[in-house]
Amino acid sequence: MTTHHRTNRAAIDQWNTYPRAAMEAMEPEGDFAKRHLLNPVLFRLLGDVRGRRVLDAGCGQGYFSRLLADRGAHVTAVEPARALLDFAREKEAERRQGIRYVHAELGQPLDGEGEFDVVVCSMVLGTVPDWKPALRSCVRALRPGGLLVISLNHPAFEQLLSTWRTHGAYRIHRYLEEYEIPQTHAPDYHRPLSAYLNELAGLGCRLRELAEPGLSVAAARDAEPTTPGIESYTQLPNFAVIAASLE
Repeated sequence: MTTHHRTNRAAIDQWNTYPRAAMEAMEPEGDFAKRHLLNPVLFRLLGDVRGRRVLDAGCGQGYFSRLLADRGAHVTAVEPARALLDFAREKEAERRQGIRYVHAELGQPLDGEGEFDVVVCSMVLGTVPDWKPALRSCVRALRPGGLLVISLNHPAFEQLLSTWRTHGAYRIHRYLEEYEIPQTHAPDYHRPLSAYLNELAGLGCRLRELAEPGLSVAAARDAEPTTPGIESYTQLPNFAVIAASLE
C-alpha cells in the first residue's frame, strides 16, 4: 500500500533548499555513517575502478564522485537538484578531476545508455517517490555484465538511532507498507527490501551480494560522547548495500 502522494519534482524542490553548510560538512568523504559504514563496503563491492566508466546516479553534492575519480575512474555524475549539482561543479572547477556532471532526473533517458561498466546509486532510491523509473535508468545505463551497486537505509532498521535512544532496543510496526518518513531537509520513503530486490530481478539483474554493514566497537566508543545510542550500530545494520550484475 502506498500512503504518499508527493511527486519527484516536489522532492527535488526540497533538495534544492539543502543548506550549503551541510554540503561543506560532507567534505571530503561524507558524514560519519558514510565514512565508517557505507564507503568501505561500497569500495569493496566496486573493486578496482581504475580506467572504468562509472555513473554516479544521484550524486548529490558529489563527494563520492570525487572519491571515485581519485581512484582512477572515468566518472559521469547525474543529479536533478540544481543546488547540489552547482556545488559539485564548483568542486570540479577547483580540482579538475575530469568528472562530467549532468543535470537530469534519473527517471529520464540518460546519455550513454548501455555503456557504463559500473553504476553507483548510493542513498538515492529511498528519497525518490516514484523510484522504479530511476532504477530502470540505472540498469539501462549498464553494459552487459556491468555492475550496479545500490545503498539504502535498511528498511528494517531505518530509524535505528532514535528508537534505540528511546527504548534501548529497536522496534518496528509497519514493514510491508510503503510510506513517507519525514526528515530534516526532504523525506525518505520506506519500502520493504523485497521491493528493490524483486525489481532488480525483473530488470534482468543477478544479485551478487547483499551487505548489511555494522559499526566497529572502536568507532562506536569514540563517537558515544557526542552521539548517545551509537552502540546500536554495532548490533543492527542501519544500511543495506546491494551489488547486482546485468545478465
